[in-house]
Amino acid sequence: MGLFRKPSFLLSNTVFFITVYGFLVTVISAADYTTLVFKGCADQKFQDPSGIYAQNLKNLSDSLVSQSSQKIYFTATSGDGQNAIMGLYQCRGDLSNDLCHACVTKVPDLIDKLCGKVVAARVQLSGCYLKYEVAGFKQVSETELLYKVCGSTKASGTGFEGRRDAAFETMVDGVRNGSKGLFYTGENQSVFVLGQCEGDLSSGDCGDCVNTAVQSVKSECGDSISGQLYLNKCYLSYSYYPNGVPSISSTSDVGTRQHTQRTVAIAVGGVAALGFGVVCLMFVRSIFKKRLGKHEEGACIAFDESQKTCKYHIVGQACRVIV
Repeated sequence: MGLFRKPSFLLSNTVFFITVYGFLVTVISAADYTTLVFKGCADQKFQDPSGIYAQNLKNLSDSLVSQSSQKIYFTATSGDGQNAIMGLYQCRGDLSNDLCHACVTKVPDLIDKLCGKVVAARVQLSGCYLKYEVAGFKQVSETELLYKVCGSTKASGTGFEGRRDAAFETMVDGVRNGSKGLFYTGENQSVFVLGQCEGDLSSGDCGDCVNTAVQSVKSECGDSISGQLYLNKCYLSYSYYPNGVPSISSTSDVGTRQHTQRTVAIAVGGVAALGFGVVCLMFVRSIFKKRLGKHEEGACIAFDESQKTCKYHIVGQACRVIV
């Protein structure tokens, strides 16, 4: 009655360790998706003496952020006529709703910081992007090149181009016909690929867009073993791993292998967090050891059934061990 079978400070240590471990893994995995990739800002600023554009932009941003906790793609319009502002966001197809929301939430402030009050803008993070434009803004082609980056490491030996091209073919077919719709990620012969299209494209148009991106990245990046290329309506990335794509089994889909950089980042982060948690646990226990002293009378909080003796007492704010 009222007696605990385990010292309360040991339980606290356990809870502390779990909290630290879970927190670090969450931070590491979320950070992987909120890295800035590029920004696109119109040259023209708002002419907004009445403040109506600023209000419409705020309303639009609030609507997009709100929807991002439920959908990975959403479009909206705020305002009417010439004052209207159209916008959308899209998250990577393999992000959970929580991670999508966390990613999209960061973009409006980034747009304001990086672009200011401009009539059109797009900010691309590694896990999502958000863009807007005022009514009447000049449209660009679906396959307009927005941004590219090619890895500095070049392929050595033979066989890279054939493996890369085979992976690209699988990716184009995946965005056209895959079960995830306009999104594909996977590995073929040690080449990891990811492709995605904006949510309003048909599957056929998506395949055409990604195929255009493939031809562009092959031309732009040549024999680089990694690259990313963003067109207006689609994008792709690829990485070649001569020793095989790093992977771990997904906890949510036992028996399948998730060949994604996100999974590898979480795995590495988990190991680092585990080590950090052990250090923290040892530190906390050392503090309690310093506080442990000779027995003083107080409330018994742990009773040893075999010895019929009280093993732990409370004195003031410290837990005293009876030896």
